[in-house]
Amino acid sequence: MNPRDAHPLFGPNRFKLGVFNANCDGGLTMSKAPERWRAEWPDIERLAVMADDAGIDFLLPVAKWRGYAGEADNCGRCFETLTHGAALAALTRRIGIFATVHVPLVTPTFAARAIATIDHVSRGRAGLNIVVGWNQGEFDMHGVSLDMERRYDRGLEWFRIFARMLEDRDTPFDWDGEFYHLKGLASDPVSLQRPWPVIMSAGFSPKGRHFAARACDVLFTNLTEMDQASHLVADIRAAAAAQGRQVGVYTMSHIVCRPTQREAEDFYYYFAEEMADREALDYYKQQKGLSSRNDPRYVDRPLMTRFTRGSGLSYSGSYPGAFPIVGTPDDVTAEMIRMADAGLAGTSIAFLNYLDEMPFFIETVLPRLQRAGLRQGLRAA
Repeated sequence: MNPRDAHPLFGPNRFKLGVFNANCDGGLTMSKAPERWRAEWPDIERLAVMADDAGIDFLLPVAKWRGYAGEADNCGRCFETLTHGAALAALTRRIGIFATVHVPLVTPTFAARAIATIDHVSRGRAGLNIVVGWNQGEFDMHGVSLDMERRYDRGLEWFRIFARMLEDRDTPFDWDGEFYHLKGLASDPVSLQRPWPVIMSAGFSPKGRHFAARACDVLFTNLTEMDQASHLVADIRAAAAAQGRQVGVYTMSHIVCRPTQREAEDFYYYFAEEMADREALDYYKQQKGLSSRNDPRYVDRPLMTRFTRGSGLSYSGSYPGAFPIVGTPDDVTAEMIRMADAGLAGTSIAFLNYLDEMPFFIETVLPRLQRAGLRQGLRAA
C-alpha cells in the first residue's frame, strides 16, 4: 500500500473532522468574550492529544502574522505552523498534521524540506495547506507585495516545484519558470507519503477552485446556507474532473453544542452578538474587499447565515465564512448528516474555547455520527 493511502484524510471515516485554528488565540471567532481560546502552548498540546485519542482526522492551523485588530485582536497571538506541526507530530499517534504556508513568504525549496521533516516525525501523517495570500497588511510585515491578479498562477508554479522536489530525490533539477528561477533543486529526505503529502487549499473564487482542481486533494470552501452545498460540490468536482483529478470538498464550521437548544443559542448569541468585536470584523471586511475587488459580492456573502437572516442581528463575533452549527448533540449530528448527504467530504470544527467545549462534542456527537454510518468507532478510526 502506498503510505499516502494511510493518511487519515484517506481513512475509513466517510465524513472527516478536523480541529481548525487552535494555534491562534480567539480560535475561529471575532469575539471579546473573556473565556475565548487563549492559545497557550500547554493547552494546544492537551487539545492535540485529546483530538488524537478521539479519532479526529486532522489538525489544521492558520498562518497569521498579525491579528484582526479591534479590542480583542483575535489571532494576534499565533504559533507558526511548520514548527507547530513538527511539535504536535511528535506528541500524537494517528491524527493528520497539517502546516499552512504562504506562497509569497516561503520558497518551495524550504517548504519541501520542512514538510518532508514533519512527514518523517509523524510517520507519514503530514499535510500541506497552500495559501496564496490575501491580507496585504500581513505581508507588509515581510516587505512583500501581493499581486492579486496573478497570485494563483504563482501558487501553481510554486506547487509544481514543491511536488517535483519530493517526487524524486535522485535527480537534481533546475527550474526556469515565470515566477521562479532556481538551480540544483533536490530534497533528501523526501516525504514518506508518495509522491508527496496530502495537499489542501481554501478558496471561494473561480480562480481558487481552479487552483485546487489542478493541485490539491482537498478544497475548503465557504458554506453559509446548507442549500448551497450540493451546487458547490458539483461545481468543484466538475472542475477537478476536467483536469482528470478528484478533489474532496470540505467546509469550516463553528460548533456550539449544549444539552438544550436554548442553552446553545443563548451562548452563541452571547459571544457572537453581545460580545462581538465589530472593529475586527470591519478590518476583515476592508482587507477582503481589497483582495476580492473582481467579485465584490464575496465580501458580504460569507457574513450571512440563518442566524443573521432569522434575527436581523449581525452576529459579528462569528467568523466570516464559518458555518455555525448551534444546538443539541442531535442537532449537530443532523447538520453533519446533511453536509455528508450534500456531498461534502468533511468539515473543520472550532469552538469558542476548545478545551472547555470539545469534550462534550466528543462524548455526545461522535457516537451519534458513528451510529449514522458517517464515522468508524473511536478505536477503529
